[in-house]
Amino acid sequence: MPLMITIDVPLWAARLRALRRGRLWSRRDLEERLTEVAGETEPGLPADAVRAWEAGERRPDPGHAELLCRVFGVDEADLFVGPQSGTTLWHHLTGIPLVPGLFPEEEEERVGRAIERPWRADAGTVGYFERVLDACAVPHARPADLAAALRPVFAGIEAFRHDARPSARGPLLTLATRDAELISGMEHEAGDAPGARAWSDRAIREARETGDPLIEVFALIQRAELVDAAEPGEIVEAAVAARERTGVPAEVGTLSRRREARAHALAGEVELCHRCLEECLEECAEGCLEEPGETRAELCAGCLVDLGRPGDAIELLEGEPAPATPAYLAAYVLARKAHAYAEAHERDQAADLARQALSLARRAGAARALRELVRVHLPPPAATRRRVLV
Repeated sequence: MPLMITIDVPLWAARLRALRRGRLWSRRDLEERLTEVAGETEPGLPADAVRAWEAGERRPDPGHAELLCRVFGVDEADLFVGPQSGTTLWHHLTGIPLVPGLFPEEEEERVGRAIERPWRADAGTVGYFERVLDACAVPHARPADLAAALRPVFAGIEAFRHDARPSARGPLLTLATRDAELISGMEHEAGDAPGARAWSDRAIREARETGDPLIEVFALIQRAELVDAAEPGEIVEAAVAARERTGVPAEVGTLSRRREARAHALAGEVELCHRCLEECLEECAEGCLEEPGETRAELCAGCLVDLGRPGDAIELLEGEPAPATPAYLAAYVLARKAHAYAEAHERDQAADLARQALSLARRAGAARALRELVRVHLPPPAATRRRVLV
């Protein structure tokens, strides 16, 4: 049974927008891809073309329609008339990404019908949103684009969980917590500190509502990871609260102490920082949980830079390759290394790392890495220093 939904733009415009957002592309991303595919032989792209097309203000001419089909990998019939009207409409209205090829059409239609009547939500609905979250958590996208894609998913989960069947409410609440954590992390990487804290607060509230101590603990640890978006006291408070919860794995203590150590370093609390790092080393000697992102060496090196010991930080960082993905994290690690070398007066190495970090951060939309680069103050060239001494 088709969805009884109406929208104020043509169906082809809604489908175009859904296809773009499902690939986590901004309008500028789509414009760049169209220009790349066009080369020099195809028609140029009019100013503000993508916005006008998605608003239904003007339809793409035949040349641009062909380019759009090539970029999206669809037939012209699928883009401009295709059978998936119900699917397109509910994705257009909710903003939830329409991820290409992720679900069969009948499953899309079933979730769309449930959106009109949330009490129909069941285990299948939960599985749908779980797979959407997995699809959105991709390493190649820019943090701001990921946050923008994840926010309507959170709104959709929240709308369902209040009216869903009792059997689906708990799993949907857990998914809402995970989504809020992801958004908080992406806002952090995108440089929106207030947004990162607000979404972290929401994740903690949702986690507490689940009644599962482990879910709450990881929400608190995620809060402690907002090193550049929260005050040191906030980080310490979240880290301590995480490991004081009962019924959680011992490895949680190690994760929380790593973040607490960085907070103490930022606050200049040398002894407390050292104590946390020593406790981490003791726990890791017994076998501990590896976490994605920065390695233990990189995290400890960050503490040492903040404590004014760049030489020790460099010793730790040597031989630690920057992660290949996600790009925003690789840019941040390079920026941290550049900072360490600059503080150690290793000008050439610092400058080279800073250039690499800057290039990668700009491509990846990594605002946190750019903020770290602002802290990199290169010493004057050696020749300049000699002239000053003479």
